[in-house]
Amino acid sequence: MKAAFSTLACPAWSWERILEEASALGYDGIEIRGIEQEMMVHRCTPFLPENIEQSKQQLRDHGLEIISLDTSCVFHDLAKYETSIEEGKAAVDLAVKLGVPYIRVFGDAIPNDRDREETIAQVARGIQAVSRYAEDTGVTVLMETHGDFSDSRTLLAVIEQVGSSAFGVLWDINNPYKYGDGEPLELTYERLGRYIKHTHIKDTRGADMHAPTTLCGEGDVPIKACIQLLAERGYEGWLSFEWEKRWIPSIEEPEVALPHFIRYIKSP
Repeated sequence: MKAAFSTLACPAWSWERILEEASALGYDGIEIRGIEQEMMVHRCTPFLPENIEQSKQQLRDHGLEIISLDTSCVFHDLAKYETSIEEGKAAVDLAVKLGVPYIRVFGDAIPNDRDREETIAQVARGIQAVSRYAEDTGVTVLMETHGDFSDSRTLLAVIEQVGSSAFGVLWDINNPYKYGDGEPLELTYERLGRYIKHTHIKDTRGADMHAPTTLCGEGDVPIKACIQLLAERGYEGWLSFEWEKRWIPSIEEPEVALPHFIRYIKSP
């Protein structure tokens, strides 16, 4: 398994510094969730048409890959539905140009139980539209275990309706483990394992999905057990550190968190 980190960890860093730090710390890749002040991946300066070839060369020079382009696409909200489809398609186009295998989207929220099935169907239709657009491009659209779609049964209901060869799951290990009454890692993997293409690693301490973030190994998410489970099941994807400094400014600086993660996952 290779190690990456999301650029959520370092919102103040330039593209050049992201590459320099990732390479120096021993990471194999990076996951793009905004660069400096721009959150739309296709609008980030390094990925504008006139800069793409230079950025690809910089990645090669540093021995790095971009593993995923993480969008803001959500499909539960009709007000954002069409713009999310367009954003998703733009991310697919950019991923093709950059040679990136994945883009990330959300289902996000289920407003109420009364509209539960309708919301799940709407989310599935939106993701299906982007996934079918990605078919035959080499890009896979990943739905993250996030929000009300952290529960694996709910996510399975979406999977059953999408029906695209260019669709898979991004397993954020914290969220199903902490959502509602919580799911054992083994149960989540039993239900979703054949769809899991990519993994987010983070640690928190507390009983719910929004528990305070900690450095890896200082919370109560069984990260090492998860990595062992993935290894035993033949997972050959990435372990991507999601340190949400952009959203939670009070947590440790990237200069602390990023080297800590590499040490942690390489320790016995």
